[in-house]
Amino acid sequence: MQSPTAVQLAVELRLPTNWLDYTILAIYFVVVLGIGFAARKSVKTSLDFFLSGRSLPAWITGLAFISANLAATEILGMAANSAQYGAYTVHWYWIGAIPAMVFLGLVMMPFYYSSKVRSVPEMLLLRFDKWAHLLSSALFAFAAVLIAGVNLYALAIVVEALLGWPQWVAIVVAGFFVLAYITLGGLSSAIYNEVLQFFVILAALIPITVLGLKKVGGWGGLTDKLTAQHGADFTTAWGGTGIGSSNPLGANWLTIVLGLGFVLSFGYWTTNFAEVQRALSAKNLSAGQRTPLIAAYPKIFIVFLVMIPGLVAAALVPNIGTSASGLQYNDAIPYLMQELLPNGVLGIAVTGLLAAFMAGMAANVSSFNTVFTNDIWAKYVVKDREDTYYVRFGRIITAVGVMISIGTAFLASSFSNIMSYLQTLFSFFNVPMFVVFIVGMFWKRASAKSGFWGLLAGTVTAMVNYFVLYKHDIISIPTDQGANFVSAIAGFVAGAVVMVVVSLFTAPKPAEELQGLVYGTKSPGMAEPPAAGDDAWYRRPALLGWGAVIIAAACYIPFSF
Repeated sequence: MQSPTAVQLAVELRLPTNWLDYTILAIYFVVVLGIGFAARKSVKTSLDFFLSGRSLPAWITGLAFISANLAATEILGMAANSAQYGAYTVHWYWIGAIPAMVFLGLVMMPFYYSSKVRSVPEMLLLRFDKWAHLLSSALFAFAAVLIAGVNLYALAIVVEALLGWPQWVAIVVAGFFVLAYITLGGLSSAIYNEVLQFFVILAALIPITVLGLKKVGGWGGLTDKLTAQHGADFTTAWGGTGIGSSNPLGANWLTIVLGLGFVLSFGYWTTNFAEVQRALSAKNLSAGQRTPLIAAYPKIFIVFLVMIPGLVAAALVPNIGTSASGLQYNDAIPYLMQELLPNGVLGIAVTGLLAAFMAGMAANVSSFNTVFTNDIWAKYVVKDREDTYYVRFGRIITAVGVMISIGTAFLASSFSNIMSYLQTLFSFFNVPMFVVFIVGMFWKRASAKSGFWGLLAGTVTAMVNYFVLYKHDIISIPTDQGANFVSAIAGFVAGAVVMVVVSLFTAPKPAEELQGLVYGTKSPGMAEPPAAGDDAWYRRPALLGWGAVIIAAACYIPFSF
């Protein structure tokens, strides 16, 4: 997996690590394995292995929910976004995450949790038919190993650059530890490690952000430098986003709101099983609903910890992303680590990056083994075996998933901005699934056959828009991110139209089979009365959800002009 760029970076960005930094790293790996061994004792059934026995408290699942998203691809990718596009990065958080997370908690979790499904694709089996279920399971499993491969590729490049480890060593070490603790303790091991990783990641990002701002003279000095280098729009969220206007992001307000704020974000946060799996492992419906809402609060503020380092890197290296600098946008965080951090703090930062890689990879591998085992193998290949068989198979397919992820890491190497690559994958796989969910959930007339054809049409349309219309310049879109927004919108519209047309020509499912699966057929949120003492304001999903939306909206004000 060597590349000229990676070799060049290994020389330019090598960190002056010493024994203290490696000691911190070693301690972290020991703790990770210790959590895996401790969690193994709780794994007695397949429900324990794949969903932690639905026994975890909301604060644990909430932190795991945000940590699974806060992978190194998120950290490096969003810092790269900021170095390339500026303050427009805030859209991925305040409009591209918070509303969808609130929608998941308040509207969709009652359906997911009350139906007792073990995965997101299983919901499509209940609402539509086996063909929609099988296609969605296959698409998700494929996407999961692709995204896990992104984490491995990013890990290999960064560790080689920073520590001088050969790429294959970095891949084998990280892959081994993820494989070990998931195989040992199943989802519980992954979740408890993600809680640990959340705090380690914060410990890595906060010093980089604070020292970076100090280096450029505070926020005022940073905005002055960036405005002089890139223009005033670079430090605003909405500047230059009028239709027909030009801006660094290459998108207008309509594609930002519809493509990112609605289609991409709702597609990711409400149907991506790597996230929803954490909420399904909660101990009851109330905890399941609060899982994404608790996660929404740190999500509001984490944008500053990934955006500011990217902006600082753009200010310190004005030609970053070009051959003149020798640095890609993805190198914003590693560059600042090299320039700003002393030993000890450097060890924490390196450990934080590795923790982030492992959190992202573990989330995708654990969701992959659940979907492949329960939704493909147990339903269509080897049916009705004893429970212990599926636990054994889940451990085996975990190893297979890690091996496949190593192979898919090669696909990520052609993208200088790995967040663009991830958004491309989301537009292909998450958006079509979201349109099938949303139409099926709110329209009783949607027929069983419409799920399969809507999912297929949405996926194919998004791919055609990106690979044919955009890549061959048949339509003019300034940037990859702009193309992702348009692909998402096209996939959503195509999926919805095909579902409506197919439903009009095919029979709907009987009304009795739709109870609890279509909005208005019953109120699944009332199926579980609140427990005694469960009426405190911080345990009320509606208050938590609207509070997050209001805070996120208020954060937009300083960046709007």
